[in-house]
Amino acid sequence: MVNEPPAAPPRRRLRPTRRGRLALFIGIVLVLAVAAAVLVPMLTRGPRVERARSLVIPEGWRASQVYAAVDKALAVEPGTAEKAAGMADLPLPAEAKGNPEGYLFPATYPVTSTTTPRGLLRYMADTALQRFGADHIAEGARRNGVSVYETVTIASVVQAEADSAADMGKVARVVYNRLDRGMPLQMDSTLNYALNRSTLHTTHGDTKIDSPYNSYERKGLPPTPIGNPGEQAMAAAIAPTPGPWLYFVTVAPGDTRFTDSYTEQQRNVEEFNRNHRGASRD
Repeated sequence: MVNEPPAAPPRRRLRPTRRGRLALFIGIVLVLAVAAAVLVPMLTRGPRVERARSLVIPEGWRASQVYAAVDKALAVEPGTAEKAAGMADLPLPAEAKGNPEGYLFPATYPVTSTTTPRGLLRYMADTALQRFGADHIAEGARRNGVSVYETVTIASVVQAEADSAADMGKVARVVYNRLDRGMPLQMDSTLNYALNRSTLHTTHGDTKIDSPYNSYERKGLPPTPIGNPGEQAMAAAIAPTPGPWLYFVTVAPGDTRFTDSYTEQQRNVEEFNRNHRGASRD
């Protein structure tokens, strides 16, 4: 007779205490909360959108100033934008012969890390083409007996010469009156452009420089715009204020004198010179 081994004692099942169950529950909740804090933003966050910066191109700036501003805004080597302008195939009128002066429209442009000089300059030229290609611009040019490109050139002179927006229409009228009479424009702004400077004072020697932009020696308009005009200057160029004026001078800020008398112009110029001498002594 074989004796059976004694039966093993029953296993004792471990049961967590009430306090243990509470601790376990709190631990699980904490783990889930941490996971949610990490995973939810990862799942809901889309691709980062870069916020565009603004590049402001003021009215009247020359192309050289625009190029320098573009280089700085895009953090590229000086001269990059100017080089890009020559290769950008900008939408320009045939009269411009590839020179974008006058067609880098003054406005505020968005700039991001993906913006290129070429793309930004095309945007400016496209904007100018759209604004200057409007029907009322073409109609105004025909009414004044000039082309749209010549109107932009006149507007650039107006932009540079007028002391205020209120004077622009009168300055434009002086330009047209002189053109109609076959008189040289004698605008200091064209000499400043030729000499790559900005000043209110012109010497006798300045008026003798050999340049197509010397409007003291050469009759008619300069060969290109001398800056990039804004819409107010363009409005003045297509609808100049009626008047007989042939001369003007800003004798003091806010005080521009217009006249058709050379003698009166000389008196006004002398007053300008006195004011300047007084300001220099101060």
